[in-house]
Amino acid sequence: MSFSTRRVGLLGGSFNPAHGGHRRISLFAREALGLDEIWWLVSPGNPLKPKAGMAPLAARVASAIDQARRAPIRVTAIERELDTRYTVDTLAAIRRRYPRRDFVWLMGSDNLAQFHRWKDWRGIARSMPIAVIARPGYDGAAVASPAMAWLGRFRVPLASFRNGGEWSAPALVTLRFDPDPRSATAIRRADPDWASRHAGSSPRDQVTHRIIPSLIHHGEETLTP
Repeated sequence: MSFSTRRVGLLGGSFNPAHGGHRRISLFAREALGLDEIWWLVSPGNPLKPKAGMAPLAARVASAIDQARRAPIRVTAIERELDTRYTVDTLAAIRRRYPRRDFVWLMGSDNLAQFHRWKDWRGIARSMPIAVIARPGYDGAAVASPAMAWLGRFRVPLASFRNGGEWSAPALVTLRFDPDPRSATAIRRADPDWASRHAGSSPRDQVTHRIIPSLIHHGEETLTP
């Protein structure tokens, strides 16, 4: 790795809405892995989650920008511009567009438990290192998952990953994180009208610098596992 190459963690999700738990886990991963910054990839849609209750993309991006303030976190809905449907294609396009960055894919153990359902999940693993962040209640399912049966042979100690030079893939790093009780589901239950506070907002993508118009509805496009 040259000194001009920046190390970036990619955290994908619906961010429906973004909350302090996303921020806390991102800052933890940045410090643990020795990253320069984190990019939040706000998914236009996710077929593994119900569409009901999914706020418009612009509102979710706006909520993420609010949560990321004054932190080394950039919020993007880059999949809209890349015109990709599946995560494996999105990540490949990001690597082509930003060749002077080294990326690591961040996921919770809940996502690892169902990672084998994602399109070409081995292709994702071969494209960049993966850091799995433990989440309460999901560790058992993650360890027993088909993806872990394959990825386990590529496990890398955190210290060597953080201090390593050239990154290679497949590589799996496991991060232990104190449980964070916050969840988007709980926030939506307590505040079902949260998205209305961002109604009409057209936030600027912090990676591509394009405006995300509020008129685009979440159902028109899908970050698809």
